[in-house]
Amino acid sequence: MVDTMREIERKYEANGTTKDGGLPDLTGVDAVADMTDRGVVTLDATYYDTPGRRLAADGVTLRRRTGGGDEGWHLKLPVGEDTRDEIRAPLSDTLPGTLAALVRSRVRATELIPLVHLLSERDVKHLVDADGALLAEISADRVTARRLAPETGEPVRWTEYEVELAEGGDPALLDALEPRLTAAGLRRSAAPSKLARALAETDPARSAKEPAQEKSARKKSAKKPAKKPAGDTAGDVVLGYVRRQITAIVALDPAVRLDTPDSVHRMRVATRRLRSVFRSYRKVLDRAVTDPIGAELKWLAAELGVDRDREVLTARLAERLAEVPVELRLGPVAARLRIWSEARRQGSRGRLLEVLDGERHLALLDRLDGLLADPPLRPAAARPAGEVILDAVLRDYGRLAERVEAALHAPAGHERDLTLHEARKAAKRARYAAEAARPALGKPAKRFRKLMTGVQELLGDHQDGVVAREALRELGVQSHAAGESAFTYGLLYGREEALAAARERELPELWAEVSRPAHRAALRR
Repeated sequence: MVDTMREIERKYEANGTTKDGGLPDLTGVDAVADMTDRGVVTLDATYYDTPGRRLAADGVTLRRRTGGGDEGWHLKLPVGEDTRDEIRAPLSDTLPGTLAALVRSRVRATELIPLVHLLSERDVKHLVDADGALLAEISADRVTARRLAPETGEPVRWTEYEVELAEGGDPALLDALEPRLTAAGLRRSAAPSKLARALAETDPARSAKEPAQEKSARKKSAKKPAKKPAGDTAGDVVLGYVRRQITAIVALDPAVRLDTPDSVHRMRVATRRLRSVFRSYRKVLDRAVTDPIGAELKWLAAELGVDRDREVLTARLAERLAEVPVELRLGPVAARLRIWSEARRQGSRGRLLEVLDGERHLALLDRLDGLLADPPLRPAAARPAGEVILDAVLRDYGRLAERVEAALHAPAGHERDLTLHEARKAAKRARYAAEAARPALGKPAKRFRKLMTGVQELLGDHQDGVVAREALRELGVQSHAAGESAFTYGLLYGREEALAAARERELPELWAEVSRPAHRAALRR
């Protein structure tokens, strides 16, 4: 069993004038009416990572800690500036399986080892409002850190200050407190976490006593602006986009396991973007390498889609049902829809977790790492980005144009539904190609992406209606077999048909705008 909480905090360090361990009086700042002393607690923590420090590289920390009111295993996942999700499991001698699963996309088959030991003497104070409600906790931590892998000699020590909001607290309070803290001689910590600072200050390669002359030269060198590259190559642009999608897939794995809202959708989109860019930029990346990986990405997207498609379909049917007057809802329609959806969810959710823990998924992640480590670049990858990237975007646009024209001339009914679905997939590919092209083509690529998104969304809504009609027919058959009225399902089916017809009528006008030559000409400027 685990508990998850959102942690919003800021870390500070002394700027050289602050008395070690001193905390300024913060009463009177914003809604802070009192600052109460909560005493000193000793926290003993061991941090774990792979020998190559895969967790630390992504800003993830995993520790076993004793002392304080929350002793146990803690996993912290970055969310945004000042914000992390902390997942807690009860204290045990070995890493709980629930937390092991949450780091699997990063750790995989690599052993986790004790990396750093931290001992902190924490002086805690609570910031409360006039009613005594907790607003935030501020603490001064006197930290002693020792590296365990590899073992180093003397430990390092420092004092760190933390301000952590109470659950549900307003982040604006952190901004309000900061001027008082800086006036007292504190500054934002240069390290994002205690672990990051401990690793930096116990680095075996770090010189214990750097000569003053070398130190001065290093500081001057650090201030020099980096030399601006002559220009990005096509390989730089495409690999930059590929790297972002791979990072998203790995980072979203624990979110999917935690059933975080929208995580399945975002992970699925990342897999689709990656597969799409492999196909769009085949002159940059060798298809002999990317096609097999793309096939695995298609498999993963399909597995993710089982749960995601159920979510989208259920939401659509519920929305349509809410539009039906009560007197036309004959039979237990809402209850049957809920039972039908939950039955599909139970199977899909369990299946998805099995997929994420399976060897096939972990092997795919390893192959993606290998792709970045040794990119299969073709000769065009070395050329200036603009020309190569533009050709790929226009090629995908041409493919979309052919499919839209085919759909516009297809006979109404099942054949048109199929051609519109194929056009939708082409629009999505053109959208992702333009999205990847932004660093090379600038704002015109952003505007072109928006046009492609408009086409995709219209065609996507049409396809969602096709799927909804199939589900409504299935529900109608089930209700009829159970002796219930199928009237409402037929009514909803008819409404979905009308909505699909409306989207088909909108397409010619939308496409006339999107296909204007001026939009493609803008990409060439």
